[in-house]
Order: sequence, then structure tokens, then C-alpha cells
Amino acid sequence: MTRQSELFHTAPATKATPAHAPLAERMRPRAIDDFVGQQHLLGPGHVLRDMIESGRVESLILWGPPGSGKTTLAYLLAAASGAPAVAFSAVLQGVKELRQIVDDAALTLARTGGSTVLFVDEIHRFNKAQQDAFLPHVEAGTITLVGATTENPSFEVIAPLLSRTRVLTLEPLGDAEIGAVIDRALADPERGLGRQKLALDAEARAFLVAHAQGDARVALNALELAARLARTRRTHTVDVPLLEEAAQQRALRYDKAGEEHYNVISAFIKSLRGSDPDAAVYWMMRMLEAGEDPLFIARRMVIFAAEDVGNAEPQALQVAVAAKDAVHFVGLPEGRIPLAQAATFLATCPKSNAAYQAMLRASEDVRARGALPVPLHLRNAPTPLMKGLGYGADYRYPHDHPDAVVDQEYLPERLAGRRYYEPTDRGREREIGERLRGWRGRREPKPQ
Repeated sequence: MTRQSELFHTAPATKATPAHAPLAERMRPRAIDDFVGQQHLLGPGHVLRDMIESGRVESLILWGPPGSGKTTLAYLLAAASGAPAVAFSAVLQGVKELRQIVDDAALTLARTGGSTVLFVDEIHRFNKAQQDAFLPHVEAGTITLVGATTENPSFEVIAPLLSRTRVLTLEPLGDAEIGAVIDRALADPERGLGRQKLALDAEARAFLVAHAQGDARVALNALELAARLARTRRTHTVDVPLLEEAAQQRALRYDKAGEEHYNVISAFIKSLRGSDPDAAVYWMMRMLEAGEDPLFIARRMVIFAAEDVGNAEPQALQVAVAAKDAVHFVGLPEGRIPLAQAATFLATCPKSNAAYQAMLRASEDVRARGALPVPLHLRNAPTPLMKGLGYGADYRYPHDHPDAVVDQEYLPERLAGRRYYEPTDRGREREIGERLRGWRGRREPKPQ
């Protein structure tokens, strides 16, 4: 195997991690049952557990945020396969080193009949021409490719390579899972911090979990530095001030499951509704700095765009959805930028809840009056029987009339003339209202 590439821990359960290695590296799980999170892939009967337990590893792309376990899963897969395994960095190495790895893998294939597991970290950093270099060797079975990326493979990995691999999506670790990682590191006397006998109170633990934002490595790095500070100061207590110093982040009063969570999101929405972009951005950053899920904020803006801006500025919903997609695509911290753009846009839009009110009024009639029959002229008549019963009779096709508007009732008979949507005179709804008043005038019954 090439000396230019770092060999995998192909037997991670028996290979010791150096004592000077970072805590996150020392605490890397050595067996599948030690792995925290990703139960949609590692639960009983799920794809990765089956591969690891059977030792039959196929070419994969592991897509997920930092600290979600991509490299650890690659180690576990390599160990389970029993095959030679090589780690390769798209940042530090190039096609020249890849050729050497492939040459060695070809010799292994000829000698043993087995392929070499090649783990490529940050595979998205290879350009499309460089990614092409993997294709014939994956196709021939010379290498089993396990790629890791934080970027959407649909955009960053070439289609021919995607067609030869299975993409598995990893999720950010939840608060309970980050907490479990922290607790294990504090308790483990061999690889973790157990010998220091540190005490981490509930408030400090909650701060560390929020600071991690789903990234186990961030949590362990901050904990390790805090432990070092505690040792220097001859204390066994890791409290919030110590963690703030280690993480270089102040603890904000914000409980994602408690009252302050609802207080701050309420202030954010009310600032948007009140057309105050400054306050909206402030409350948004309060949430993000305290570790709130950015997609939660984005989802609330999508709802706000439809409920409070509505047709006064129809682009608002498009902007909010685009911000949600952008955050999902780029992650944090850069994802804050499209969120800020969307928040300031929504705050400065003309406001209308007319569409939302129309929904509520229509819902009231549906609940109060039940399933009223569809008028005959609005029903389709795909069979002679239905046509004979009058389905579709007297329906007037709007495109056959001026402005594609015709005097015709579209509501059930008992609701004829009902008005649910009443546009405001703000923003684009002023134009919509004028147009709608003209159309409704044409459809209203003429005096006899």
C-alpha cells in the first residue's frame, strides 16, 4: 500500500489511539454499538448496519454535516470488510497519489481477488475531471469507494460516479446524542477525561450541547480545552464561565425546549409583521447564536411569507423558500447570510393576511355546512351515463369569452355569492383587488 497515504485503522478495536491525540480522535467509536446517532442508517435491519455486520461493503457517498460521523463510519466499514484500506484527502493529495493507490489496489486484486477500500474525505473538492479518474476502477471493482462530503452530491459529484455509488445522508446529531457523547468522554478513564473526575453541572452541559449545534467534534474540542483550563486552575468543576472561555462564546439565555424559545421566536415574527428589519435581524441572531436550528427559523419565515405578506408581495414566499433551500445547502455559518436577506426582505414587504383570512373563512363554511354537492355544470362527464345525468351541462369555457371571464357560479348553490378573499389596498394586492372587483362584477346576477 502506498506510503503517501494514511492507512486506515483497519482494526480499530485493537489499535490504540495515541494519548496526545485530540479528545475527539481518542473518543472515536471502535465498534458499531458505540456509535451515537444515525439510527436511520445503523438501526437493526438498516443499510449500514447490514454492511458492517456482513462485511460486504459497497461503494458509498456519505453526505452529512461536520461532526456527524462520516469518517468514523468509513473506519467501521473498512474494518468490517477485512480488506486493505486507504484514507485519501482531496485537500492534501491529487491524481498522482491516486494513481499509486490504484496501482497497489490492482496488485492486491490480482493477488487476493479482493478490492481495496478507498476512503476519500471531502470528495467534493475534486473537480469533475479529477472525479472521472475514479470511474474505471470503481467499475472494475479494483477499489470500493467510500466518499465523504458536506456538500450536496447532486451538485458536487459527477453523475457517472453517483450512478456507481449509493448516497447515504447523515443528519446532525440531536441534543440527546451530543449529550451522550459528552457524558461518555467525561466518564471514560482510558481514552476520555475520566481520570480528571470532572463535574459538569446541568447548565454547563446545556451550554455545551447548544454550542455544538449537532457537531460532536465541536463539543469534544470545547470540552477538552475546558478540561485543560480546569487542570491549570486546580479545579474539578467545569461551569458555564469556563466553557465560555474555552468556546469563546457567551452563554445566551435561550432554552430551545422552554419558555425563552417561544418568547424569542414570537419577538422575531412580530418584528417581521411590524415591518422592523432591525429588530427582526436582532432576534434572528439571538436564536442562531444560542444554537437554534436555522431550518426552524427558515420554516417560520416560509409560513410568515404566506400568512402575513401574502399577495401584497407574491415574491415573498419564493424568497423565504429559497432561503430555506440555501441554508440546507450551505449550512452554518454561511447560511446566516440568506436568512438575513430573507428576514429583511419580509420585514420590508407590504403586508396582507387576506389570503390567510380567506382560508379561515372557507374552513368555517366547510366545517359548518359539510360536503356540499359540486354544481352539475362544474362536474366532468367522462361516461355517457354521467353526461345523461347533466354532468358538465351548461358549463361555459372562460377562454371563449372576453378577458377569459364569464358570468358563472363556481361555489355550491348554498354558498353562491360568498366572499372569502378580500384583497387589501397594499402592495400588489391593490392591483389584484381592482382586477377581482371587475371580474366579480361580471359574475354577479343581473337585475331582472
